[in-house]
Amino acid sequence: MTRSKPTQIGEQRDVERMLNEERPVPRGGFRAELRLSLLQDRAATPPRHLSLLIAAYTGSGAVLILVAALGVGGVGPLGP
Repeated sequence: MTRSKPTQIGEQRDVERMLNEERPVPRGGFRAELRLSLLQDRAATPPRHLSLLIAAYTGSGAVLILVAALGVGGVGPLGP
């Protein structure tokens, strides 16, 4: 990690302060609608084929672990 010069640090703080102060804030109505939408999505029913999704994620994870193991072993697409 390289050290910044004191002038660079001061400039970075000025930019940080400017970005925080001038950041646009959404209007209240939009935030309220967004909040309600997010809260309603939490109460949604689970996916129809939940077991199929679990199997797909598990299978793809196993394939990724296998590819990584082959790469560590020096074989496969990521081997040396």
